[in-house]
This record gives sequence, C-alpha cells and structure tokens, in this order.
Amino acid sequence: MASRLALAVFVISNGSRPIRPPGLPNVSMIIVGDAFDAADDWIAERIGQGDVCITSDIPLASRALANGARVVAPNGRVWTNANIGSALAGRELSRHLRELGVATGGPAALTKADRSRFLSALDTEARCAMREAAS
Repeated sequence: MASRLALAVFVISNGSRPIRPPGLPNVSMIIVGDAFDAADDWIAERIGQGDVCITSDIPLASRALANGARVVAPNGRVWTNANIGSALAGRELSRHLRELGVATGGPAALTKADRSRFLSALDTEARCAMREAAS
C-alpha cells in the first residue's frame, strides 16, 4: 500500500531485535540508541499531522496523537483522542495488578480478522492523513 500511494515509511528500531524491512526505495530503516524508549522518543520528536504511526505501545500512541498524528495498532484498532485515555488507564491498572502478583495475561495472538481490520484501518488512516497533509 505504501508503495502504491508513494508514502515514505520509517521503520524505527533500537537494534535489539533484528528487523529486515523490504528493500523498497520508500522504506527507510532508522537505528536509534539503546536507551530506554529511544525509538519511541525518536518517533514522538518527529511525528505530526499528516503522519500515521503503527504501534501497539499505548504510551507511544498517546504521544503521537498529542502531536496530531493518526495511530493504528497492529490488530486494526484506531487510537483516537477519545479512546486513548481509557487505554492508558487500563494499562496502568494492569501494571499495578502485575506488581501485586495478579496474572493479567498478555496480548492475544493476531488473527486473520485482525490482519484484515488492520489493513482496512491503515488504508483509511493513510488516506485521511494524506488529505490533511495536502490541505
């Protein structure tokens, strides 16, 4: 989709996990330092209106939204200013419960339906971001 729409794609990593982005001219791999949240900080310092962030990290999603970007999770959930607050609260509650020794479970495995929902949401958000950037 990014190639079809001629979108620039940045894959940000601290290098701790090997990522092999496709060898496409519109895809750039950015390796940041290994400091805590270095990749998130790099993104948050540069992202803005007309951009789309793909992340499952709720605090990063909140930072991207605060900068005017659109945010989609890998399961297809679209994060907005209307729903990010409750997600942050839920994340904090889960963290607190884990500290108390309560098993909160991890993220569910992605399904075919999640992938389909993600592709649809990404297409919608990318097109909206392109219209915003053009205006």
